[in-house]
Amino acid sequence: MWSGVCSPPTHSGTVVSVRGSVVDIRFDRQLPSIHNILHADQGRIVVEVLTQRDAQHVRAIALTPTQGLARGMPVHDTGGPLQAPVGKAILSRMFDVFGHAIDRQPEPVGVQWRSVHRAPAALARRSTQSEVFETGIKVIDVLLPLERGGKAGLFGGAGVGKTVLLTEMIHNMVGHQEGVSIFCGIGERCREGEELYRDMLAAGVLPHMVMVFGQMNEPPGSRFRVGHAALTMAEYFRDDEHRDVLLLIDNIFRFIQAGAEVSGLMGQMPSRLGYQPTMGTELSGLEERIANTDTGAITSIQAVYVPADDFTDPAAVHTFSHLSASMVLSRKRASEGLYPAIDPLQSSSKMATPGIVGERHYALAQEIRRTLAQYAQLKDIIAMLGLEQLSQEDRNVVGRARRLERFLTQPFFTTEQFTGMPGKLVSLEDALSGCERILRDEFKDVPESALYMIGKIDEAHAKQAA
Repeated sequence: MWSGVCSPPTHSGTVVSVRGSVVDIRFDRQLPSIHNILHADQGRIVVEVLTQRDAQHVRAIALTPTQGLARGMPVHDTGGPLQAPVGKAILSRMFDVFGHAIDRQPEPVGVQWRSVHRAPAALARRSTQSEVFETGIKVIDVLLPLERGGKAGLFGGAGVGKTVLLTEMIHNMVGHQEGVSIFCGIGERCREGEELYRDMLAAGVLPHMVMVFGQMNEPPGSRFRVGHAALTMAEYFRDDEHRDVLLLIDNIFRFIQAGAEVSGLMGQMPSRLGYQPTMGTELSGLEERIANTDTGAITSIQAVYVPADDFTDPAAVHTFSHLSASMVLSRKRASEGLYPAIDPLQSSSKMATPGIVGERHYALAQEIRRTLAQYAQLKDIIAMLGLEQLSQEDRNVVGRARRLERFLTQPFFTTEQFTGMPGKLVSLEDALSGCERILRDEFKDVPESALYMIGKIDEAHAKQAA
């Protein structure tokens, strides 16, 4: 039998129709509640009740493949919703949406089971203090400081480095903080999950991590619920163990996509661009549970796939509204080899204010943005007339901007095996002082290439000498 749900079965019904992942079931005595889990075929097939159609019928969405399910088959109501395992025993383990271990090790013992459908923390318990969360990645810490207990989005199309950046953040943060990392893979490739598990094991950070996966080959109902299961685990560490939690979601767009599939299968009228009419409510139900409370904080970094690089897509627009920082990955920067390929002019953070980061940091970040924006405006003139036609002042701006762009690149620990360059972790003070010195023209005579893929600014001299 599947675990992760209440038992024993309370009453039974009969399958009336099966249409892909949608199953209609008749109950003669008592209808199961919304979100109740139902079992069929000796527990091999699991479905979740989404609507009560009339006094005797419910419509449910399958969380497992429905092959073998037929009309007339008996279905048992478990009497409760989907549940996730919580407790210290889940650390260093990998789970599916039902709370089964999928890392080829025995099921964890001594765990509690909690419903995945939980209300967000009460407003009275929430913390209103704004604290910066350091990542060790120069371009993020200087221009887009993240908020402890906040939500940051990684926006980008396919293949611009979202997963690599997430993996690097896990590596950096688990090393520095006493907290727990929870990685939630929603509708991503199985290969990535397996690689991440091995990388985290090799890096020695697995004892502080939990992984939950609903892969892209699983039914939409399973992908739609895996985010709720991961959040239930995160809330346990925040509320019961009073620890800070880093929740990484890859990819929140797949959650919206799974919701659209479920909505379409249930026969709801789609809204703009084929998305479900309830998209805003479903996304809010997940995002509002990620919060900073008096006992700890859940800080979330979410990869957001942007369909066809269109930032006006409803999925991207709705996700933007929940975030305290948005990091936009640019295909153009990736093609120029400027990794991480974050576009500083399109990205933003609500934490980048003098009251939170301090006057010096704020003024420096504004000066960097101004320099990069001026360079972006001059690019057309350079393309048409050449660099020689610019005034000396504009040429200085271009030189500073190009050196800043290269200094804000960074070799990652997670890509060492591909690039052959050892990863670098840079403190906020080192990153700020490096940018300050470039803006003061201290590196005017140093070739741009010496600033590319280094950690601290002083490494440029060693690279130039080599």
